[in-house]
Amino acid sequence: MTKATISYGIIGVLLLVVTILYNEQLASIPLLLLSAYLFFLGIQKMRLIKKQNSK
Repeated sequence: MTKATISYGIIGVLLLVVTILYNEQLASIPLLLLSAYLFFLGIQKMRLIKKQNSK
């Protein structure tokens, strides 16, 4: 499996959990996890771009 497939899988599962828990008014925890995961992906992408530009 590629990193992109795993990443899309994690995002999909978190979105599914958020949707289910949103109906129960408990969506704050999975939304926090989703935002932290997307923040982590963004930081990784910025570091990759910075390394490529510094060469």
